[in-house]
Amino acid sequence: MIRVFLASWPLLLGMLLLMIGNGIQGTLLGIRGGLEGFSTQQMSIVMSAYFLGFLFGSRMAPELIRRVGHVRVFAALGSLISAILVLYAAVPDWIAWAGLRVLIGFCFAGVYVTAESWLNNTATNDTRGQTLSLYMIVQMAGIISAQGLVNLADPAGFMLFVVPSVLVSLAFTPILLSISPAPAFGSTKRMGFLRLYQVSPLGVVGIFLMGGVFAALFGMAAVWGGIAGLSVLEITTFVAAIYTGGLVFQYPIGWVSDRMDRRQLILGVAAVGALACLAAAMLPLGFTALLGVAMVIGGVSNPLYSLLLAYTNDYLEHDDMAAASGGLMFVNGLGAVVGPLIIGWIMALIGPAGFFLYIGLLCGLLTLYAGWRMTRRPAPSVDHTGSYTAVTPGTTAVAYEAAIEAQGDEPER
Repeated sequence: MIRVFLASWPLLLGMLLLMIGNGIQGTLLGIRGGLEGFSTQQMSIVMSAYFLGFLFGSRMAPELIRRVGHVRVFAALGSLISAILVLYAAVPDWIAWAGLRVLIGFCFAGVYVTAESWLNNTATNDTRGQTLSLYMIVQMAGIISAQGLVNLADPAGFMLFVVPSVLVSLAFTPILLSISPAPAFGSTKRMGFLRLYQVSPLGVVGIFLMGGVFAALFGMAAVWGGIAGLSVLEITTFVAAIYTGGLVFQYPIGWVSDRMDRRQLILGVAAVGALACLAAAMLPLGFTALLGVAMVIGGVSNPLYSLLLAYTNDYLEHDDMAAASGGLMFVNGLGAVVGPLIIGWIMALIGPAGFFLYIGLLCGLLTLYAGWRMTRRPAPSVDHTGSYTAVTPGTTAVAYEAAIEAQGDEPER
C-alpha cells in the first residue's frame, strides 16, 4: 500500500483538496441559503442543478479530453471551479446559484474523469485495486474533513467561500507538476438502457433510487439541518457522520456480498436504512441518536450503490461491464437530478421530517422490489459471481472501468 501511495501521491493529494473544496461548498450553500432567506424549494433547485451539470459533464468530458488533452481540460475546469466558489458569495441570488451549480457540477465531473483516467494510468495490474481503494478513502476523507473547516468562520461572511477556492487552486499544483505523463484516452462502447434493464431490472431500478438517496445526502442534508434548527456545528457533524458511516461499512458489507446471494443482502441493507429513517421521522430523537441514524444512512447508501453495480455485473460478460457501468451511472445521475426537487417539495409540505421520510421511502421501495425480483429468477452461483468493488456515487465511469480491469487481473476464487 505504501508503494502504491508513493507512486500516486500527487494525484491523491490533489483529489483530497478537491474533495475538501467540494464538501465545503455543498454544506455551506445549504446553510447560507437559509441565512439568505431562500425557500426550501428554491434550495432544492439549487442543489439539483449540481447533479444536472455533473450528469452532462461526465458524458461530455471524454470528448473534451480527446480534443484538447488532459492538461488543458484539467487546468481550464479547475480555474472555473475556483472562480465559481467565490462568485457564490458575490451573487447571493438563488437563480444565479442554480446556474453556477450547473456549471460547477459540469466542471467537477470533467475534473474527476481526468483525474481518474490519470490515476488508472499510474497503476499497474498488480496495484490497480489498491490504488482505487486509496482513491475512495481519499474521497470520503476529503468530504469528512471539509465539515470541520465549515466551522472555522461565519457562514454569513465571505471567508468560507474563499477557503475552498484556494484549496481547489492548490489542488492542481501537485497534479500538474507531476512527472506522470498524460494517459491516452479511448472511447467506451455504451450499453442501451433497455438492454441494461433486460440484464438486471433490480440493478437499474436500484441504481436510480440510490441516485435520489445520494442527492438527498450530498445536497439537502445541510438544508434539512437549517430547517430543523440545528447549529452550524451540529449540521456539519451530522453530514460528517453520514460519510463516516459510508466509509466504515463499505468494506465489511462488500466482503459479505461476495459470499451470498447479493439480492438478500440488498434487501436486508435497504430495510435497515428504511427502518432507521422511519424512526428518525416519527420519533423525537436527540442529536446523538440522529448521528447514529446518519451513520446508518451513510453506511447503507454507499454500499448499496456498489452492491447494485456488482449484482448487475454478475449477469454480464467481463467485456460488457465497462459499457454497462456508463449506462448505470447515467441512470444514477437521473435519480440524483430528480431527488432534491422531490425532497424539497416534501419538506416544504411537512417540514424537516420529510427529509427522512423521503430517504426511507426510497429504501423501502428498493426493499420491496428486491424481494419481488427474488421470486422472478434464481440467483447466480456464488462461485460464478464477480468481486464486489467499493466505489462511491461521486465517481465517474472511468474509475469503475478501472476497477473492472482490476477484477479481471484477480485470480479466480
